[in-house]
Amino acid sequence: MEYQAITVTKLNQYIKDKIDRDEYLNNILVKGEISNFKHHYTGHMYFTLKDENSLIKCIMFKSYTAHLNFVPKDGMKVRILGTVSVFERDGVYQIYCKAMQEDGLGDLYTKYNELKNKLELEGLFDDVHKKKIPYMPKIVGVLTSQTGAVIRDIINVSTRRNPNVYIRLLPVPVQGQGAEEKIADAIKLANENRIADVLIIARGGGSLEDLWPFNEEIVARAIYESEIPIISSVGHETDFTIADFVADLRAPTPSAAAELAVPEISEIYDKILAFEKRYKLDLKKKLELNRLRYEKCMKSRVFSEPLLHINEKYIEIDGINQELRINISQILNKSRNEAISLISKLDTLSPLKTLTRGYCIATASDGTTINSIHNIKKEDIINLRFKDGDVGAIIN
Repeated sequence: MEYQAITVTKLNQYIKDKIDRDEYLNNILVKGEISNFKHHYTGHMYFTLKDENSLIKCIMFKSYTAHLNFVPKDGMKVRILGTVSVFERDGVYQIYCKAMQEDGLGDLYTKYNELKNKLELEGLFDDVHKKKIPYMPKIVGVLTSQTGAVIRDIINVSTRRNPNVYIRLLPVPVQGQGAEEKIADAIKLANENRIADVLIIARGGGSLEDLWPFNEEIVARAIYESEIPIISSVGHETDFTIADFVADLRAPTPSAAAELAVPEISEIYDKILAFEKRYKLDLKKKLELNRLRYEKCMKSRVFSEPLLHINEKYIEIDGINQELRINISQILNKSRNEAISLISKLDTLSPLKTLTRGYCIATASDGTTINSIHNIKKEDIINLRFKDGDVGAIIN
């Protein structure tokens, strides 16, 4: 018996028809963990529902997503009410979700939150530990897969922005068992040999499982201990890993990481030209200002009549000198009058003044004044002082 071949489309239609007629599959309740979640700009949600051993693709159209009271995300455990059907074009079956409710968090997501909280309490995410990205790096180290599109994007963006920057690839596995240890070892190696001015850790998007090496503690601590500044770009813009929080800077995409690490050389040239133009203009203004100040100074009386100020000072000195002379004269006259007055008083009290009235002063041979007859005896030689001279005498 010869079988007649059918087309792939016919086969997919047949399978779809079989599944669509199954009442159990038309209204089924399934529980599992969300993975590889994507919220399309149209409003539809695409994701994978999995358990320990299997997975199935799911789609929830915009008309149903409006009734959700939570935001689905990777690692979340949910219960889904929907219909299993075949997408004929791709020949795959999937669940068309009508309703969804939370059923707890997945194990990976729980581990993610536990480690995130632990490292945050230790201060590994604090801004005070963030190192500044060098403005003009000469060497950019890239930790990523050597065969993916990520390294090509980084090279293309970097060389376009500055062809003088050297890109040094440190090939590491970006997913799978043991990837975290190799990533941490590569970071330590880069620091020990100082092979770059800045490091970029990058990989494309993926599910929570695919990105899990970047959620491991060994990678987080290697990033934290790195002396070389690190830019993290893991997954899509909506994906956040532990590495993103610890890194010195996070970029939404690998291309954005290259833009953050490598400055646009044309912009630097433009800045240099702008600075040069501004400096020339400022210098011209300063020279003009100094010229005007010079001309103003040369027109001042200090330079046109340099001796005028000196002569004015001479006049001031003459005035001060005359004032000093008058003050000295007044002081001398006052002192002279006071001296005459004192001399007059002293003359009035002088014993010599008494001698003019006929008195004399008797003194012993030793010069002491004799003021009593008891101070002398017979045969003593004394001296008598008159107003016009002295004479000697003997007491008899």
